[in-house]
Amino acid sequence: MASSCTQLLQCRSLCSKTVASTWQYTQLRHCITVTKIPTQILNGSSVIKGNHTTPQARQRWKQQLSCYSDLAAKHLATKAKEDKHFEETSSAKLVAFKSPLVPIRDEGQISLDLDAAAKLSALEKISDEEAVRISVPPSLPPVSDSLRGYVDQSETLTKLVQLGVNLWKLEQRPGVGSMLLRLNFNTDVAPRLLFLKEIGVEESCFGDIITKNPFFLTESLENLQARVNYLKSKKFSSEIVASMVSKAPYLLNFSVQRLDNRLAFYQRHLKVNASNTRNIVARLPRLLTSSLEPIKENLKVCELELGFKENEIQHMVIAVPKVLTFNKKKLIQIFDFLHNVMKVPHNLITKFPQVFNSKFLRIKERHLFLEYLGKAQYDPVLPNYISLDRLAILPDKDFCTEVALATLEDFHLFQKTL
Repeated sequence: MASSCTQLLQCRSLCSKTVASTWQYTQLRHCITVTKIPTQILNGSSVIKGNHTTPQARQRWKQQLSCYSDLAAKHLATKAKEDKHFEETSSAKLVAFKSPLVPIRDEGQISLDLDAAAKLSALEKISDEEAVRISVPPSLPPVSDSLRGYVDQSETLTKLVQLGVNLWKLEQRPGVGSMLLRLNFNTDVAPRLLFLKEIGVEESCFGDIITKNPFFLTESLENLQARVNYLKSKKFSSEIVASMVSKAPYLLNFSVQRLDNRLAFYQRHLKVNASNTRNIVARLPRLLTSSLEPIKENLKVCELELGFKENEIQHMVIAVPKVLTFNKKKLIQIFDFLHNVMKVPHNLITKFPQVFNSKFLRIKERHLFLEYLGKAQYDPVLPNYISLDRLAILPDKDFCTEVALATLEDFHLFQKTL
């Protein structure tokens, strides 16, 4: 008994503040084990059996209980201190992790305050070390070959797609993609869409207009309104202005002076009055926005190479304004076949200028088929006259039954022989 207590006292004296709780817990278990009363304990000549104990055994039992109480109290106190220290350390590290603006320092140097971290102002100066720790994920991809990667992050692109804008076509044009990403839908796009609606443009045309002319989104509303007002001052009705804008969106990018010069050009070169000029431009508004050089060239070709008179050119242009924009090669090719092969005079071609709007191969195949049948007769003073518009415009089925008086199968078989 004396040796056992002596060992326990020595163990208590050797315990220091730096001893791990695990060692104390081991000693505590040892003490608990010692205090258990077995059925038989051999200690020299002393023997304890059953519930009968000697005074010496009771004294040893009391000393062991006292040892157990001291060790248990010390273990519980040490465990409480360690738990408190762990909770404080964990809380401080959690705050430092959640707030990238608060630098993590040694636990002994600073205690973090959640309220202080939450009260940081956006205008408060921070150190370089704190600034380096700030990580802001980019809202838009830094580099992309397509606008597709920006649609989900850009409200403007998302709503443009909903309007029917073809982003695939726009991204092929230099600088357009960057321009669209810089636009704000509420301040840049929405007011101009409202302007289109106010002048009578159908909402279903918005996507097509922006696809063809995205640059009108950067024009000031004052300039847009001034251009519309100018067209109305030239006696273009509101409905015609809306139609012109829908068909030729770049019209909105032309200054008033430029629009005035274009109208004056057609009136001067075609030598027609203001009413006919409005009629021509209203039916083909891209005449105001396209290059004037091909138009000048076509006018010279009609007059000098094809031999049309001034009044004949006027008649053809008023009837079919697209004559001014036809490819010069196609214009010459069709006229040559009509005049030199089919022997159609100028005055008849002037009456049916829509023949220039047809395909050359169609005219050639149908004329040869009629010639094969012996029905190629284009003189209005002779029987079985066939007009150029019926020759060039009717579908194949109607041409065969109404003009050639043959079956569609016969015409297809003839085409194979060419």
